[in-house]
Amino acid sequence: MTTPTRKRKKAAPKTFKAAYDILKTNAAELQQQDEPDIDNLMTTVEESIAAYRVCETRINAVQQALDAAFAEENKVENSDR
Repeated sequence: MTTPTRKRKKAAPKTFKAAYDILKTNAAELQQQDEPDIDNLMTTVEESIAAYRVCETRINAVQQALDAAFAEENKVENSDR
């Protein structure tokens, strides 16, 4: 009988792409499992939550920047009339 290998918890990703890649990889691993790997589930969940937060933060920052840019554009267009 072999003992299960534990996944090492990785440092939180710094970029959207790195975080998104973690989410894709973890989702694929979970979907491919015939039986859940309970020994590593918490590590996978914690890693995924950290990656999700990075993605969410970046998406929110981009949304705010776009909102500000469009608000400024609308202000300029309205002042030209």
